[in-house]
Amino acid sequence: MDEPTIYIIDDDPSVRRGLSRLLQTTGMNIESFASASDFLNFEKIDGPSCIVLDIKMPDMTGPELQEELINTESCMPIIFLSAYGDVRTTACVMKKGAVDFLTKPVDRNDLMNAIHLSLEKDRENLIQKAESTLIREKIKTLTPREHEVMTYMITGMLNKQIAGEMTISEETVKIHRHRVKQKLGIVSVAELVHLCYKVGIVPAQQKIKYSSEG
Repeated sequence: MDEPTIYIIDDDPSVRRGLSRLLQTTGMNIESFASASDFLNFEKIDGPSCIVLDIKMPDMTGPELQEELINTESCMPIIFLSAYGDVRTTACVMKKGAVDFLTKPVDRNDLMNAIHLSLEKDRENLIQKAESTLIREKIKTLTPREHEVMTYMITGMLNKQIAGEMTISEETVKIHRHRVKQKLGIVSVAELVHLCYKVGIVPAQQKIKYSSEG
């Protein structure tokens, strides 16, 4: 995996220089930005990364950038820095997934601990993202009918029950089940349930059957 990258975003040039000098001794890639907009327009470097982000900036505040990244489904971990210990702001950004909230001037050990934690978290995110991408690519190879059968398979229903729900023959269900397992490279329904859970595929809704008495 590529070398980790630390993105420093702070409108104070002296803070950017100080943090850059501090972190360059670690051998990590360092990229610094005077504004959130500059960061958003920058082509990100592949590999694990995290953001060291100032709370108060004139263009776009730290919490506003965090919200923007959440909206774009970015999982890049954020460490917030501030000269003020605003409890309300701290609680808000931490609730939204920030790794830490440190006060300026930042303690070197506290910052390094937060960075190591962030990079480990991002490594896990990248692994999970790669796995999800691979699963989705495999699922794209299914025909619409195979995909539908798959959503019934993860309910735990038997072939006969699936056939009844889809109004097709049991033999046809067996054929589709075999192809689903073959294309996804699995041997059990338990594996299929696990794969579908990872990419957010939900079980099929069983048709509601009405019966009348007398």
